[in-house]
Amino acid sequence: QVQLVESGGGLVQAGGSLRLSCAASGSIFSINVMGWYRQAPGKQRELVAAITSGGSTDYTDSVKGRFTISRDNAKNTVYLQMNSLKPEDTAVYYCNAKIYSNRWYNYWGQGTQVTVSS
Repeated sequence: QVQLVESGGGLVQAGGSLRLSCAASGSIFSINVMGWYRQAPGKQRELVAAITSGGSTDYTDSVKGRFTISRDNAKNTVYLQMNSLKPEDTAVYYCNAKIYSNRWYNYWGQGTQVTVSS
């Protein structure tokens, strides 16, 4: 059984920073892409950032230059460093990873709330 456990959300003032972590555990043979999604109230879930096993990254336009995604392959962990936070970044942030256990499957974390006050 594979689990993704997120941590690091919270309440921060505009202009502040937060760092999210997501650790994958269980029967894992390989991890392909890892990423962070977010869902604000009344909106669809959107991809924020993604990183391949080789370190290639991709970001949605609204966070470029402010957010940085990274991963530690030895720890099966992905991070999202969020700087210069804005109220519009307020959302539940979800970790996602494509993992091979007994087959390739997209796993999701439980979500962590990020609230940015103005």
